[in-house]
Amino acid sequence: MTPRGKACPVWESVVRSLRYWLAPGLGVKRWLLLLLVGITELALALAYVLVTIYREQPLPPIFYYLTLQFIPRLGRAALFGLLGLATAGFALVRLNRTLLSPFVQPGRDVAEILRRHRQRERGPRIVVIGGGTGQSTLLRGLKGMSVRLTAVVTVADDGGSSGRLRREMGLLPPGDFRNCLAALAEAEPLMTALFQYRFGRGTGLNGHAFGNLFIAAMAEITGSFERAVAESSRVLAVRGRVLPCTVEHVVLAAEIRDAEGRIHRVDGESAIPEVRGRIERVWLIPEHARAYPETIRALLEADLIVLGPGSLYTSVLPNLLVEGIVPAIRASRALKVYVCNVATQMGETEGYGVAEHVRAIERHVGSGLFDLVLVNSRTDVAWKEIPEEVGELVRWDGQPISPYTVVAMDVIDERTPWRHDPEKLARALLMLYERYRR
Repeated sequence: MTPRGKACPVWESVVRSLRYWLAPGLGVKRWLLLLLVGITELALALAYVLVTIYREQPLPPIFYYLTLQFIPRLGRAALFGLLGLATAGFALVRLNRTLLSPFVQPGRDVAEILRRHRQRERGPRIVVIGGGTGQSTLLRGLKGMSVRLTAVVTVADDGGSSGRLRREMGLLPPGDFRNCLAALAEAEPLMTALFQYRFGRGTGLNGHAFGNLFIAAMAEITGSFERAVAESSRVLAVRGRVLPCTVEHVVLAAEIRDAEGRIHRVDGESAIPEVRGRIERVWLIPEHARAYPETIRALLEADLIVLGPGSLYTSVLPNLLVEGIVPAIRASRALKVYVCNVATQMGETEGYGVAEHVRAIERHVGSGLFDLVLVNSRTDVAWKEIPEEVGELVRWDGQPISPYTVVAMDVIDERTPWRHDPEKLARALLMLYERYRR
């Protein structure tokens, strides 16, 4: 017996399942209706047969009670109708569990999963431009809201495992591609952890990430780096795609002004943060590296273009300096949002506020590249165990930054308040898209 005032768990499951299956946009109601029509036709055919037998063949008196003739016809219709609905609903729930249980996580309803999948399929076409931890953080949040994601990744990285593979094998640096693939992956957690595993010992292997070696091997097998990334996406069941800003081998160079006012030129992305001083400008060598055509197409077809978060001079700007990227962004009809970093970065943006981040981009690519600037509004979270490369909170004084609309929202991860929270940031961007889209 079910306690008074509490619904039967089986009945709750039936109602919940039917509610999900009949939700708008699921794409199954038409087929359920057609199935209902087919069952009704079969029921009518069976009814004609039974009525013929009942009228033409002599039956024992017991059939008077078996056919419920002591109940009015409308009453019998209502009774059998309710029994039919309950039986069909229960059968639907059990069919879900029986047929699809190998493909569904325990405790999750098939119809709910299908509904969310359809919502993601109809989500906006989003292009995220950047690199490093910030880009992969954002992608982890966005993959639950849209499957039409494109990550545009810088290829200027020349440090660590990526730098070694770049120098020894002539590859584009795979590190940021690996991080984006892992962030977008739908594969089992063990596979994702394997892709991100970094060797801690071994001659030649020490410091290499398994995913970097996997992409390098795939590039040798397929004959191109772009194909290697695409095939790696299939292995990890990636939701979305990862594209290079260019397939040309580029070096990031910078002019840095020291405390005495002298200008130093630094070549190499990994060397730039090591030189103390204020970065005046960065550029690519060669300066006219051409954009990857698929990347240009993605920008032109996008509904939402997001710049950042990520290291301003070594992750965001290197993408924008590739020939063709900025004109494509300006030509796109997408809503364009710059996500300002939560914290400054030692060796790059020490002492920068929101306005300084925006003006640095303007010095390199001109004004008006984006429509909105999304900044963090939380400044009351205590920092603990801050990494050495992190400086201080990036603050906005509330003053307008023409010609942009500045929007302040709580987007930080309270456990690591110098970084964005994937879910908060993704929800904020989708909210801005719904509010400001053209």
